Amino acid sequence: MFTYILRRVLYSIPVLIITSFLIFSFVQISGDPLNQVRQIPRVSQSTIDSIIERNNLDDPFVLQYVYWVQSVFTEGFGTTLLSNAPILPDIKRVLGNTLQLIIAAEILAVVLAAIIGVVSAVRQYSIFDYVATTFSFLGFATPSFFLALILQITFTNIFLATDTRIFYTSGLSSAGADNFLIDRMQHLALPVITLAVLGIAQFSRYVRASMLEVVNSDYVRTARAKGVKQRTVVMKHALRNAMIPFVTAIALDFGALFGGAIVTETVFSIDGMGRYLVDNLGSRDVYPVMAWLMVTSVIVIVFNLVADVIYGYLDPRIRYD
Repeated sequence: MFTYILRRVLYSIPVLIITSFLIFSFVQISGDPLNQVRQIPRVSQSTIDSIIERNNLDDPFVLQYVYWVQSVFTEGFGTTLLSNAPILPDIKRVLGNTLQLIIAAEILAVVLAAIIGVVSAVRQYSIFDYVATTFSFLGFATPSFFLALILQITFTNIFLATDTRIFYTSGLSSAGADNFLIDRMQHLALPVITLAVLGIAQFSRYVRASMLEVVNSDYVRTARAKGVKQRTVVMKHALRNAMIPFVTAIALDFGALFGGAIVTETVFSIDGMGRYLVDNLGSRDVYPVMAWLMVTSVIVIVFNLVADVIYGYLDPRIRYD
């Protein structure tokens, strides 16, 4: 198992190197990063020259890439273009906020989807199966920004009608809150529901399809013929093998949620990675944008690595391929 994990880690290193080079290349060829700065009247030519020298913008492309990679490891992604403010503290703050949102949404989606998918497969063509399928299609079809706005309007109207605050519709915390945990949960509830709906719709279909394939296999029929209880057949024999494609979907979805969180965080005014990207795209500051892309890429690679490790645990045959 150790050799299998080590091999997967070594495979991830060149992927990360190639990803960093592509990020730097695509951002650099998108345009002159100083165009926005030159349009600011109060910025003098000496200031622009200082920015060019500080960020090695007059060096060849390859040297610029090397300097940027060096700044990633030694200076925490370096500094912003104009204000020369360190990037790492902002990344830590917004990443922590986004991880709270995404982890909560992913846990909710995985738990509910697993239950719905297993029950739908075991009770195929039942009323529950048809209802779950219908709501899955609705979940796929509903854009995240539309669901977020509907939730905001609904709970705002509830507050205006009853003067009772159930969930907050923006921000992450309230000034002077008595209980930090409850206050944070009230703020995160609606964004978590928004992100979890699509995950539940997607994951439940994966689980249902995988379970249907497994429950009709020979070894499951043999276990039933031996008199093994239905609960044991489903949970011990069928579910473990059905989890492999489910794990793939979870690992890929965790990275994709950063994309979905951009819209959700913007609608709910959450100081997270999505809003951080939107703000820096608006100011045309390429270094925070590259930092965001790099952090997101690392998270995607790490969770694909986690998926590979879980594969090896769920199906030992994979370790020896």
